[in-house]
Amino acid sequence: MSTEEKRATGAAEFDAFVAGHGRRLVQVLTSGFGPDIGREAADEALVLVWQRWERVAEMDHPFAYTVTVGRNHAKRLLKRRRPVLPAPAATHEVRIEPGLEGAIARLPERRRQALMLVHGFGWTMSEVAEALGISKSSVQTHCERGLASIRRTLGVES
Repeated sequence: MSTEEKRATGAAEFDAFVAGHGRRLVQVLTSGFGPDIGREAADEALVLVWQRWERVAEMDHPFAYTVTVGRNHAKRLLKRRRPVLPAPAATHEVRIEPGLEGAIARLPERRRQALMLVHGFGWTMSEVAEALGISKSSVQTHCERGLASIRRTLGVES
């Protein structure tokens, strides 16, 4: 295969990877770092993964690697600013406990990500485990402890 053919094949594979995982990457990173930092980190991760695509394409879990690259970039950005969680859509009236956003924002990163991906974006625990590179039982524990923490913060009996 010629160099041009290899480049074209690699570009097509990367395009398919982005089409299949780009949205999920943004969800993972925004759930942990807020929409601004999360989107910027996702974009940067995809740029870096593209630059190393030959190597990344051969990995067992290229999506988990991409999430890790994005998390590392987001953490560097966080040194300069705090995450802002997404506001509810203004298209219709949504009734949300006023203290909920603050309670979620105070959760540790992994707990917040697991909770938002499972309960906010509707991911399965297996999908979250794969994306975050942790076990399914760890995802369940993060969700349970996150919900318990939010209930305590809001003064809600479980």
